[in-house]
Amino acid sequence: MTAGRDARGRRLLVVASGVSWDGVRGSERQLAQALVRHADVLWVDPPVSPVTAARYRGVAATGRHWRPTLTDATEGITRLTPLAPPGLSRPGVREVTWPLARAQMRWALRRLGRRPYAVISCSVADVLGHWGSGVRQVLYGTDDWVAGAELMRLDARRVARDERKALRHADVVLAVGPELAARWRKSGVEAHEFPNGCDPDAYAELGAPAELPAGFPTPVAGLSGQLSDRIDLALLEAVAATGMGLVLVGPRDPAWQPDRVDALLRRQNVHHVGALPFEELRPWLARFDVGLTPYADTPFNRASFPLKTLEYLAAGLPVVSTDLPASRRLREETTEVRLATGPEEFAALARQAAGEKGGARREVARRHSWAARADELAGILGIRDSVPLQHNGPPPRLSRR
Repeated sequence: MTAGRDARGRRLLVVASGVSWDGVRGSERQLAQALVRHADVLWVDPPVSPVTAARYRGVAATGRHWRPTLTDATEGITRLTPLAPPGLSRPGVREVTWPLARAQMRWALRRLGRRPYAVISCSVADVLGHWGSGVRQVLYGTDDWVAGAELMRLDARRVARDERKALRHADVVLAVGPELAARWRKSGVEAHEFPNGCDPDAYAELGAPAELPAGFPTPVAGLSGQLSDRIDLALLEAVAATGMGLVLVGPRDPAWQPDRVDALLRRQNVHHVGALPFEELRPWLARFDVGLTPYADTPFNRASFPLKTLEYLAAGLPVVSTDLPASRRLREETTEVRLATGPEEFAALARQAAGEKGGARREVARRHSWAARADELAGILGIRDSVPLQHNGPPPRLSRR
């Protein structure tokens, strides 16, 4: 096959993700699923070692394999889980991890009988620059990896070096936020600002509101997301100090300011639900009167585009956010996103917003849907004319190993 269409008239995009398909359903997976309207997708998990304990591998229900696995993830998307040697992040071993992963990607392409139209790398791993002429090579900057290196306990100098290499090999560069796009443009790269999106249809029907403990105060300000050092804890403390209800839905990083977080969670007007699957999240969104995006003012957060802000709008909620560049962009579109610069203002805006009704929130979210983002990327790549998936019949079945 050529880098164009297959016999069904469909092109193939390879998405080398920074997270497993079984992990958090974040920007990479949602974009890949939206791209299926334009092309088939080969999703590539991060390489895993077969000797790593299952709970650390990020690969659910696949067991321990000694060969790469190729499976049907969902309609239009084939999933490759490549293997790597033990100690894959250690110096020396790290240098062979991605050459081995690329070899397994080529093996998967041979099994599929396909050549990619484009390879999309969602990290600074050594993915781009190895696919020959005619294959578009895309760097999708889902975060500012250099700014987040310390947060992820990585060597910032090595991440910066890997980033420069990936930028050199990329034909198309996508930056999640204006600050990351500006930083890359200063290095002479043409970076497209490509914000996160949301799935408005997933939040159209929230169902009955979840039940709160007896006597829990209202209105309710809610946070959907991990309690970690990306959050400015002082903002949550200020909201709780108003006496309104504060509901926190998501996992907690036990190493993050444990004494202060414990004190916050002991308040009678604070309820921590913990981590939930998406199906159980919607009733809690139905319970919220206002959604909170209380991100700390850090270089990493300033370059990000919080998914939760769009998801709150898709659920019909007003939003109070810290004054981040991505939030400023949304604030230009709608008064339903309120920006605060300190704990007192954040808490005051949360109480104010919780009592207001709005009619345009879901329309704003729809303009920022993943379908709209996929259409934009398809236009950049020149594949808007692809044959729709539903016209092609069922996809070919794959061997599981």
